[in-house]
Amino acid sequence: METVGNFINGKITLSTSGETLPVTNPATGEIIRQVTQSTQQEMLEAISCAHQAFPAWSKMPALRRARILFQFKALLEQHRDELAALIVSEHGKVWSDAQGEITRGLEVVEFACGIPHLSKGEYSYSVGTGVDSFSLMQPLGVVAGITPFNFPAMVPMWMFPIALACGNTFVLKPPAPVPSASLRLAQLLQEAGLPDGVFNLVHCGNDAASLLTSDPRVQAVSFVGSSGVAQHIYASASANGKRVQAFGAAKNHAIVMPDADLDATVNAIMGGAFGSAGERCMALPVVVAVGDETADRLIERLKPLISGLRIGPGDIRGAEENEMGPVVTHAHQQKVLGYINKGVEEGATLVMDGRNCKVPGCPNGFFVGGTLFDNVTTDMTIWREEIFGPVLGIIRVPDYETAISTVNAHEFGNGSVIFTTNGHYAREFVQTVEAGMVGVNIPVPVPVAFHSFGGWKRSIFGALNVHGPDGVRFYTRMKTVTTRWPNGQQIVSEFSMPTLG
Repeated sequence: METVGNFINGKITLSTSGETLPVTNPATGEIIRQVTQSTQQEMLEAISCAHQAFPAWSKMPALRRARILFQFKALLEQHRDELAALIVSEHGKVWSDAQGEITRGLEVVEFACGIPHLSKGEYSYSVGTGVDSFSLMQPLGVVAGITPFNFPAMVPMWMFPIALACGNTFVLKPPAPVPSASLRLAQLLQEAGLPDGVFNLVHCGNDAASLLTSDPRVQAVSFVGSSGVAQHIYASASANGKRVQAFGAAKNHAIVMPDADLDATVNAIMGGAFGSAGERCMALPVVVAVGDETADRLIERLKPLISGLRIGPGDIRGAEENEMGPVVTHAHQQKVLGYINKGVEEGATLVMDGRNCKVPGCPNGFFVGGTLFDNVTTDMTIWREEIFGPVLGIIRVPDYETAISTVNAHEFGNGSVIFTTNGHYAREFVQTVEAGMVGVNIPVPVPVAFHSFGGWKRSIFGALNVHGPDGVRFYTRMKTVTTRWPNGQQIVSEFSMPTLG
């Protein structure tokens, strides 16, 4: 059986531990390959290789680093189908969604290719008599990424293209259920001309991964996952003097106003709630319907669309492509089903039940059908916690003021949207909603690569977001230089604050 290995100092290796974890096709339940599980010593080796590669890589002109990334971009386009197939086989998302993931990651690479411009710094001539001042944006050193299962290619590409472009070296810890796409990215980086040791990848458990937050050679850590782990990563890495951007859970809301274009709104909600089987941090699991009539009309239109969802394997392409695949693992399937049971127990009205989803030809797949709850309240578990599955809940409120207060009451603030044709409510919502990414008649307001991605409240721990301007700031530190070239040497000691006049 194929074993997915590490990528350390330009070579694919298996761990000396001899330990592996199974990698399963979620659509069939079959074990299709296995992934090596590394020791702490192997993680230390990856960090050492990145540390040794940093001086030469950081001194390489930004233009030459950008040329390697341009070549990497071309290879991504050339191998797009191969990467998408790996994602479908291990994650289970449908083909077009896997293709979309590659596209969004590729856009970050395109942004990073502009690093000669993005890292220019600033210059001020004659800030004082004979005094000039300028700034340098310099790389940090070894930086690390710990990434989740739901976007095995895109989320790593949120991180390493900009980190590498800025002159850092990188150590990636991918998720065990979906290990292959990130290894293939490492090979493509090498083919693009990236020197050995600049990018390293280690498959491991928590003990080895914890070295990324404690080893003094690692200068910064990027993480995407649950809020509990994000907070732990932030606390432990920060305590060891590292920069951290740690992205946690989400519970994104859509306010639907009575004046919304209902047909367009329903179609948008379907994609936001059930795309990628709800396994997105920017999924849309909660609708806050303003007025009972609005809620009733939404449910009337949603029911046949949920009932008619084409659910099945993700590898079907073209006109017959399914709309929703399985969730990633059997354990996660059981977790999602448990949330549905909890919703019923706590009194929500189960309108569409996805618990007994059967897919012909895939009796052992990890499928959950589209699920719809009505009369969800803010004391229910299915409102408070992130389900990360194809479960949509509707909360009924009497007016906009109650709707916005409901949204803002949640502990997570990743994304939130409003559906309306009223400019006043749209503008008010954008100004007052407590979320980092906001949509107006847009169900999944994920920023493009030249803007930054990040939420508010317990959806993020750290001051800087990923990609866009924040990504460049996160992976560089500014050095400000003040110079004087006088005609003669300073002949009088000055003990007061210099004013440079």
